[in-house]
Formats: sequence, C-alpha cells, structure tokens
Amino acid sequence: MEFEIAVNWTQKMIWTAAMCAAPALLAALVAGLLISIFQAVTQIHEMTLTFVPKIVAVALAFVVCAGWMLKVLVRFAIEMFVQLPAAGP
Repeated sequence: MEFEIAVNWTQKMIWTAAMCAAPALLAALVAGLLISIFQAVTQIHEMTLTFVPKIVAVALAFVVCAGWMLKVLVRFAIEMFVQLPAAGP
C-alpha cells in the first residue's frame, strides 16, 4: 500500500468519525450551555441537573440522526471496499 493511499484512507476515516459524532457532540454542547445558564441564573448547583438533560439530549440526537449516520457509515464502507483492490498486495 502506498503512503498516499494510507493517508487518504486515514483522512476519510477521521472525517467520517467526526461527521457521525457531530450531532451528539453538538446536542451535548447546547444542552450543557443551556443548563449552565440556568444554573447561573437560579444558583442551583445540583450535579444530577447537569448530567440527565445531557444524556437525554444525546440520546435524542442519536435517535433523530441515526438514519443519516448509517448512510454516512455505509457510504464510507462501500468506498473503502471499492478502493481496496487498488491498494495492491
């Protein structure tokens, strides 16, 4: 396998992982920001208040984006299997 092919595959792998992780990370970011603002305004500093809404937001993001994430992963897998013979022995 040539160096350029390995680098290209690695770049596509990292990009695909970032694309699939983005909805969950953005949901956790938005939920955390809203919870932090709520805690700053009300001065309620309960530890469970920070975790439960984030878990719910991430689970909801996974449910909403699961079809799209699967399409991205399948497209990546097909592309890698198509390019596999070109990599050589």
